[in-house]
Amino acid sequence: MKTIHKTLKNNPLYVLLAFIPAALATQLVGGPSLLIFIFSCLALIPLAGLIGQATEALAGYLGPKLGGLLNATLGNAAELIITLVAIREGLLDLVKASITGSIIGNLLLVMGFSMLLGGVKNGVQKFDQKQASNHSILLTISVLALVVPTIFSKSIGPEHSIGVESLSLGVAGVMILLYALGILYSIKHQSSPLGYSPHPVGKSGHQAMSVKGAIALLAVSTAGVVWLSELLVGEVEQVVAGLGLSEFFLGIILIPVIGNVAEHLVAVQVARRNQMDLSVEIAVSSSLQIALFVAPLLVFISLFMGNPLTLIFNSFELIALGASILIAVLVSLDGESNWLEGAALLTVYLIFGLAFFLLPA
Repeated sequence: MKTIHKTLKNNPLYVLLAFIPAALATQLVGGPSLLIFIFSCLALIPLAGLIGQATEALAGYLGPKLGGLLNATLGNAAELIITLVAIREGLLDLVKASITGSIIGNLLLVMGFSMLLGGVKNGVQKFDQKQASNHSILLTISVLALVVPTIFSKSIGPEHSIGVESLSLGVAGVMILLYALGILYSIKHQSSPLGYSPHPVGKSGHQAMSVKGAIALLAVSTAGVVWLSELLVGEVEQVVAGLGLSEFFLGIILIPVIGNVAEHLVAVQVARRNQMDLSVEIAVSSSLQIALFVAPLLVFISLFMGNPLTLIFNSFELIALGASILIAVLVSLDGESNWLEGAALLTVYLIFGLAFFLLPA
Protein backbone atom coordinates (compact mmCIF):
# COMPACT_ATOMS: atom_id res chain seq x y z
CA MET A 1 0.00 0.00 0.00
CA LYS A 2 2.93 2.36 0.68
CA THR A 3 4.19 1.97 -2.88
CA ILE A 4 0.71 2.65 -4.27
CA HIS A 5 0.52 5.77 -2.10
CA LYS A 6 3.92 6.85 -3.41
CA THR A 7 2.76 6.31 -6.99
CA LEU A 8 -0.25 8.57 -6.41
CA LYS A 9 1.83 11.22 -4.66
CA ASN A 10 4.47 11.50 -7.40
CA ASN A 11 2.05 12.48 -10.17
CA PRO A 12 0.03 15.70 -9.79
CA LEU A 13 -2.44 14.39 -12.37
CA TYR A 14 -3.83 12.07 -9.72
CA VAL A 15 -5.40 14.99 -7.88
CA LEU A 16 -8.24 14.42 -10.36
CA LEU A 17 -9.14 11.28 -8.40
CA ALA A 18 -11.16 13.66 -6.23
CA PHE A 19 -13.74 13.73 -9.02
CA ILE A 20 -14.63 10.07 -8.39
CA PRO A 21 -16.68 10.84 -5.24
CA ALA A 22 -17.92 14.01 -6.96
CA ALA A 23 -19.31 11.93 -9.84
CA LEU A 24 -20.85 9.44 -7.42
CA ALA A 25 -22.48 12.15 -5.31
CA THR A 26 -23.86 13.97 -8.36
CA GLN A 27 -25.35 10.74 -9.67
CA LEU A 28 -26.93 9.84 -6.32
CA VAL A 29 -28.66 13.21 -5.94
CA GLY A 30 -29.85 13.14 -9.55
CA GLY A 31 -27.66 16.05 -10.65
CA PRO A 32 -27.41 17.48 -14.17
CA SER A 33 -26.28 15.08 -16.89
CA LEU A 34 -23.62 17.53 -18.04
CA LEU A 35 -22.08 17.67 -14.56
CA ILE A 36 -22.04 13.88 -14.23
CA PHE A 37 -20.44 13.65 -17.68
CA ILE A 38 -17.74 16.22 -16.85
CA PHE A 39 -16.90 14.66 -13.47
CA SER A 40 -16.72 11.20 -15.03
CA CYS A 41 -14.38 12.44 -17.77
CA LEU A 42 -12.05 14.10 -15.26
CA ALA A 43 -12.01 11.07 -12.97
CA LEU A 44 -11.22 8.69 -15.83
CA ILE A 45 -7.99 10.53 -16.66
CA PRO A 46 -6.00 9.50 -13.56
CA LEU A 47 -7.51 6.01 -13.51
CA ALA A 48 -6.29 5.42 -17.05
CA GLY A 49 -2.87 6.55 -15.89
CA LEU A 50 -2.97 4.16 -12.94
CA ILE A 51 -3.75 1.23 -15.23
CA GLY A 52 -0.63 2.17 -17.19
CA GLN A 53 1.45 2.43 -13.99
CA ALA A 54 0.30 -0.97 -12.75
CA THR A 55 0.89 -2.57 -16.15
CA GLU A 56 4.40 -1.11 -16.32
CA ALA A 57 5.16 -2.42 -12.81
CA LEU A 58 4.02 -5.94 -13.72
CA ALA A 59 5.95 -5.75 -16.99
CA GLY A 60 9.09 -5.00 -15.02
CA TYR A 61 8.76 -8.30 -13.15
CA LEU A 62 7.98 -10.32 -16.29
CA GLY A 63 11.06 -9.23 -18.22
CA PRO A 64 11.38 -7.44 -21.58
CA LYS A 65 9.62 -10.07 -23.72
CA LEU A 66 6.60 -11.06 -21.61
CA GLY A 67 6.47 -7.58 -20.10
CA GLY A 68 6.41 -6.02 -23.52
CA LEU A 69 3.65 -8.41 -24.57
CA LEU A 70 1.60 -7.50 -21.48
CA ASN A 71 2.03 -3.80 -22.17
CA ALA A 72 1.21 -4.26 -25.84
CA THR A 73 -2.03 -5.97 -24.79
CA LEU A 74 -3.15 -3.57 -22.05
CA GLY A 75 -1.66 -0.35 -23.40
CA ASN A 76 -5.07 1.11 -24.31
CA ALA A 77 -7.16 -0.73 -21.70
CA ALA A 78 -9.07 2.35 -20.50
CA GLU A 79 -10.17 3.35 -23.98
CA LEU A 80 -11.07 -0.24 -24.80
CA ILE A 81 -13.35 -0.39 -21.75
CA ILE A 82 -15.08 2.89 -22.66
CA THR A 83 -15.73 1.71 -26.22
CA LEU A 84 -17.05 -1.67 -25.05
CA VAL A 85 -19.60 0.08 -22.84
CA ALA A 86 -20.54 2.30 -25.78
CA ILE A 87 -21.00 -0.74 -28.04
CA ARG A 88 -23.32 -2.32 -25.48
CA GLU A 89 -25.39 0.87 -25.51
CA GLY A 90 -25.50 0.85 -29.31
CA LEU A 91 -23.37 4.01 -29.74
CA LEU A 92 -21.43 2.60 -32.69
CA ASP A 93 -20.74 5.98 -34.31
CA LEU A 94 -19.12 7.11 -31.07
CA VAL A 95 -16.93 4.00 -31.06
CA LYS A 96 -15.78 4.43 -34.67
CA ALA A 97 -15.05 8.10 -34.07
CA SER A 98 -12.97 7.24 -30.99
CA ILE A 99 -10.89 4.79 -33.07
CA THR A 100 -10.16 7.48 -35.65
CA GLY A 101 -9.65 10.11 -32.97
CA SER A 102 -7.11 8.00 -31.09
CA ILE A 103 -4.97 7.51 -34.19
CA ILE A 104 -5.00 11.12 -35.36
CA GLY A 105 -4.63 12.37 -31.78
CA ASN A 106 -1.44 10.38 -31.26
CA LEU A 107 0.04 11.30 -34.63
CA LEU A 108 -0.88 14.99 -34.68
CA LEU A 109 -1.58 16.17 -31.13
CA VAL A 110 0.95 14.10 -29.16
CA MET A 111 3.75 14.14 -31.72
CA GLY A 112 2.99 17.79 -32.41
CA PHE A 113 3.34 18.89 -28.78
CA SER A 114 6.37 16.65 -28.30
CA MET A 115 8.21 18.04 -31.32
CA LEU A 116 7.18 21.62 -30.54
CA LEU A 117 8.19 21.67 -26.87
CA GLY A 118 11.17 19.37 -27.37
CA GLY A 119 12.39 21.49 -30.26
CA VAL A 120 11.97 24.78 -28.38
CA LYS A 121 14.16 23.45 -25.57
CA ASN A 122 16.66 21.26 -27.46
CA GLY A 123 16.68 22.48 -31.06
CA VAL A 124 16.79 19.80 -33.78
CA GLN A 125 16.15 16.37 -32.26
CA LYS A 126 16.98 12.99 -33.78
CA PHE A 127 15.30 9.61 -33.54
CA ASP A 128 15.68 6.16 -35.09
CA GLN A 129 15.10 6.61 -38.83
CA LYS A 130 14.91 2.85 -39.51
CA GLN A 131 12.26 2.35 -36.82
CA ALA A 132 10.34 5.33 -38.16
CA SER A 133 10.40 3.77 -41.64
CA ASN A 134 9.08 0.44 -40.32
CA HIS A 135 6.31 2.21 -38.44
CA SER A 136 5.43 4.24 -41.53
CA ILE A 137 4.85 1.04 -43.51
CA LEU A 138 2.60 -0.40 -40.81
CA LEU A 139 0.68 2.87 -40.46
CA THR A 140 0.06 2.95 -44.20
CA ILE A 141 -1.14 -0.67 -44.17
CA SER A 142 -3.41 0.04 -41.22
CA VAL A 143 -5.16 2.96 -42.92
CA LEU A 144 -5.50 0.86 -46.08
CA ALA A 145 -7.13 -1.91 -44.03
CA LEU A 146 -9.61 0.60 -42.60
CA VAL A 147 -10.37 2.18 -45.99
CA VAL A 148 -10.94 -1.02 -48.02
CA PRO A 149 -14.14 -2.18 -46.23
CA THR A 150 -15.66 1.30 -46.60
CA ILE A 151 -14.99 1.45 -50.35
CA PHE A 152 -15.98 -2.11 -51.23
CA SER A 153 -19.08 -2.13 -49.02
CA LYS A 154 -20.82 0.21 -51.46
CA SER A 155 -20.88 -2.63 -54.00
CA ILE A 156 -21.52 -5.43 -51.49
CA GLY A 157 -24.62 -4.17 -49.70
CA PRO A 158 -25.94 -2.22 -46.70
CA GLU A 159 -23.60 -1.68 -43.75
CA HIS A 160 -25.08 -4.43 -41.59
CA SER A 161 -25.67 -6.96 -44.33
CA ILE A 162 -24.01 -10.37 -44.01
CA GLY A 163 -21.55 -9.59 -46.79
CA VAL A 164 -20.32 -6.32 -45.28
CA GLU A 165 -20.08 -7.78 -41.77
CA SER A 166 -18.15 -10.76 -43.17
CA LEU A 167 -15.74 -8.39 -44.93
CA SER A 168 -15.18 -6.45 -41.69
CA LEU A 169 -14.57 -9.66 -39.75
CA GLY A 170 -12.14 -10.93 -42.38
CA VAL A 171 -10.16 -7.68 -42.47
CA ALA A 172 -10.18 -7.51 -38.66
CA GLY A 173 -8.74 -11.03 -38.48
CA VAL A 174 -5.94 -10.16 -40.90
CA MET A 175 -5.12 -6.99 -38.94
CA ILE A 176 -4.83 -8.90 -35.65
CA LEU A 177 -2.62 -11.46 -37.40
CA LEU A 178 -0.34 -8.66 -38.61
CA TYR A 179 -0.24 -7.23 -35.10
CA ALA A 180 0.75 -10.63 -33.68
CA LEU A 181 3.44 -11.03 -36.35
CA GLY A 182 4.75 -7.57 -35.50
CA ILE A 183 5.06 -8.50 -31.83
CA LEU A 184 6.78 -11.78 -32.75
CA TYR A 185 9.24 -9.98 -35.04
CA SER A 186 10.02 -7.38 -32.39
CA ILE A 187 10.63 -9.98 -29.69
CA LYS A 188 12.94 -12.02 -31.94
CA HIS A 189 14.94 -8.91 -32.81
CA GLN A 190 15.11 -7.67 -29.21
CA SER A 191 13.32 -4.42 -29.93
CA SER A 192 10.22 -2.91 -28.38
CA PRO A 193 7.18 -5.08 -29.16
CA LEU A 194 4.67 -3.57 -31.54
CA GLY A 195 2.21 -1.48 -29.60
CA TYR A 196 4.49 -1.35 -26.57
CA SER A 197 5.18 2.20 -25.46
CA PRO A 198 8.13 1.94 -23.06
CA HIS A 199 7.55 4.67 -20.49
CA PRO A 200 10.30 5.86 -18.19
CA VAL A 201 7.89 5.65 -15.29
CA GLY A 202 10.47 3.93 -13.14
CA LYS A 203 11.66 7.44 -12.29
CA SER A 204 8.38 8.01 -10.49
CA GLY A 205 9.09 5.12 -8.17
CA HIS A 206 6.80 2.40 -9.53
CA GLN A 207 9.57 -0.17 -9.86
CA ALA A 208 9.48 -0.57 -6.08
CA MET A 209 5.84 -1.67 -6.32
CA SER A 210 5.32 -5.31 -5.39
CA VAL A 211 3.56 -7.78 -7.67
CA LYS A 212 0.59 -7.92 -5.30
CA GLY A 213 0.48 -4.14 -5.14
CA ALA A 214 0.57 -3.84 -8.93
CA ILE A 215 -2.19 -6.44 -9.36
CA ALA A 216 -4.32 -4.73 -6.70
CA LEU A 217 -3.80 -1.33 -8.33
CA LEU A 218 -4.64 -2.76 -11.77
CA ALA A 219 -7.82 -4.43 -10.46
CA VAL A 220 -9.08 -1.37 -8.57
CA SER A 221 -8.26 1.02 -11.42
CA THR A 222 -9.94 -1.20 -14.00
CA ALA A 223 -13.06 -1.52 -11.86
CA GLY A 224 -13.13 2.26 -11.49
CA VAL A 225 -12.80 2.76 -15.24
CA VAL A 226 -15.65 0.32 -15.89
CA TRP A 227 -17.95 2.13 -13.45
CA LEU A 228 -17.08 5.62 -14.68
CA SER A 229 -17.45 4.48 -18.30
CA GLU A 230 -20.98 3.40 -17.47
CA LEU A 231 -21.70 6.88 -16.08
CA LEU A 232 -20.06 8.69 -18.99
CA VAL A 233 -21.69 6.69 -21.77
CA GLY A 234 -25.05 6.81 -20.00
CA GLU A 235 -25.04 10.61 -20.22
CA VAL A 236 -23.77 10.97 -23.80
CA GLU A 237 -27.17 11.32 -25.47
CA GLN A 238 -28.35 13.95 -22.95
CA VAL A 239 -25.10 15.91 -23.30
CA VAL A 240 -25.26 15.78 -27.09
CA ALA A 241 -28.84 17.03 -27.05
CA GLY A 242 -28.17 19.70 -24.42
CA LEU A 243 -25.02 21.21 -25.89
CA GLY A 244 -25.85 20.71 -29.55
CA LEU A 245 -22.60 18.83 -30.10
CA SER A 246 -22.40 15.83 -32.35
CA GLU A 247 -21.77 12.35 -30.99
CA PHE A 248 -19.06 12.24 -33.62
CA PHE A 249 -17.19 15.19 -32.03
CA LEU A 250 -17.28 13.61 -28.58
CA GLY A 251 -15.91 10.38 -29.98
CA ILE A 252 -13.17 11.77 -32.18
CA ILE A 253 -11.82 14.46 -29.82
CA LEU A 254 -12.93 13.92 -26.22
CA ILE A 255 -12.89 10.14 -25.62
CA PRO A 256 -9.34 9.57 -26.99
CA VAL A 257 -7.96 12.43 -24.89
CA ILE A 258 -9.59 11.11 -21.71
CA GLY A 259 -8.19 7.62 -22.14
CA ASN A 260 -4.65 8.68 -23.04
CA VAL A 261 -3.79 11.93 -21.22
CA ALA A 262 -1.26 10.24 -18.91
CA GLU A 263 0.51 8.61 -21.86
CA HIS A 264 0.42 11.86 -23.83
CA LEU A 265 2.09 13.74 -20.98
CA VAL A 266 4.86 11.14 -20.79
CA ALA A 267 5.59 11.54 -24.51
CA VAL A 268 5.91 15.31 -24.12
CA GLN A 269 8.03 15.04 -20.96
CA VAL A 270 10.59 12.70 -22.54
CA ALA A 271 10.76 14.92 -25.64
CA ARG A 272 11.62 17.84 -23.37
CA ARG A 273 14.40 15.67 -21.91
CA ASN A 274 15.73 15.19 -25.46
CA GLN A 275 14.59 11.55 -25.66
CA MET A 276 12.80 11.94 -28.98
CA ASP A 277 13.22 8.25 -29.84
CA LEU A 278 11.05 7.33 -26.88
CA SER A 279 8.55 10.10 -27.49
CA VAL A 280 7.95 9.06 -31.12
CA GLU A 281 7.75 5.41 -30.05
CA ILE A 282 5.00 6.20 -27.54
CA ALA A 283 2.89 8.15 -30.05
CA VAL A 284 3.28 5.82 -33.03
CA SER A 285 3.06 2.54 -31.09
CA SER A 286 -0.19 3.63 -29.49
CA SER A 287 -1.62 4.51 -32.93
CA LEU A 288 -0.58 1.12 -34.31
CA GLN A 289 -2.09 -0.68 -31.35
CA ILE A 290 -5.42 1.08 -31.87
CA ALA A 291 -5.45 0.41 -35.62
CA LEU A 292 -4.15 -3.16 -35.69
CA PHE A 293 -5.39 -4.56 -32.39
CA VAL A 294 -8.07 -2.53 -30.57
CA ALA A 295 -10.25 -1.71 -33.61
CA PRO A 296 -10.33 -5.27 -35.03
CA LEU A 297 -10.77 -6.73 -31.54
CA LEU A 298 -13.85 -4.54 -31.07
CA VAL A 299 -15.27 -5.93 -34.33
CA PHE A 300 -15.14 -9.48 -32.95
CA ILE A 301 -16.33 -8.61 -29.44
CA SER A 302 -19.23 -6.51 -30.74
CA LEU A 303 -20.51 -9.54 -32.65
CA PHE A 304 -20.97 -11.45 -29.39
CA MET A 305 -22.51 -8.39 -27.72
CA GLY A 306 -25.34 -8.28 -30.26
CA ASN A 307 -24.33 -4.90 -31.76
CA PRO A 308 -22.02 -5.77 -34.67
CA LEU A 309 -19.42 -3.11 -35.36
CA THR A 310 -18.25 -2.85 -38.96
CA LEU A 311 -15.12 -1.17 -40.30
CA ILE A 312 -17.23 1.25 -42.32
CA PHE A 313 -16.15 4.85 -41.66
CA ASN A 314 -17.60 8.08 -43.00
CA SER A 315 -15.70 10.26 -45.46
CA PHE A 316 -14.68 12.80 -42.78
CA GLU A 317 -12.98 10.09 -40.72
CA LEU A 318 -11.17 8.62 -43.71
CA ILE A 319 -9.90 12.02 -44.89
CA ALA A 320 -8.63 12.90 -41.41
CA LEU A 321 -7.09 9.47 -40.93
CA GLY A 322 -5.33 9.38 -44.31
CA ALA A 323 -4.06 12.95 -44.04
CA SER A 324 -2.78 12.43 -40.48
CA ILE A 325 -0.81 9.32 -41.37
CA LEU A 326 0.59 10.91 -44.54
CA ILE A 327 1.77 14.01 -42.67
CA ALA A 328 3.21 11.99 -39.78
CA VAL A 329 5.10 9.77 -42.22
CA LEU A 330 6.54 12.75 -44.11
CA VAL A 331 7.62 14.44 -40.89
CA SER A 332 9.30 11.36 -39.40
CA LEU A 333 11.03 9.76 -42.40
CA ASP A 334 14.21 11.85 -42.09
CA GLY A 335 14.74 10.83 -38.46
CA GLU A 336 14.81 14.47 -37.31
CA SER A 337 12.30 16.85 -35.78
CA ASN A 338 12.14 20.53 -34.87
CA TRP A 339 9.66 22.91 -33.27
CA LEU A 340 8.26 24.08 -36.62
CA GLU A 341 7.30 20.53 -37.62
CA GLY A 342 5.59 20.16 -34.26
CA ALA A 343 3.67 23.40 -34.82
CA ALA A 344 2.63 22.14 -38.27
CA LEU A 345 1.23 18.90 -36.82
CA LEU A 346 -0.71 20.83 -34.16
CA THR A 347 -2.08 23.18 -36.82
CA VAL A 348 -3.51 20.27 -38.80
CA TYR A 349 -5.06 18.83 -35.61
CA LEU A 350 -6.68 22.17 -34.75
CA ILE A 351 -8.09 22.49 -38.27
CA PHE A 352 -9.63 19.03 -38.04
CA GLY A 353 -10.93 19.77 -34.54
CA LEU A 354 -12.66 22.95 -35.71
CA ALA A 355 -14.23 21.13 -38.64
CA PHE A 356 -15.48 18.29 -36.42
CA PHE A 357 -16.86 20.78 -33.87
CA LEU A 358 -18.93 22.55 -36.52
CA LEU A 359 -20.45 19.36 -37.89
CA PRO A 360 -24.19 19.28 -37.15
CA ALA A 361 -25.33 17.06 -34.28
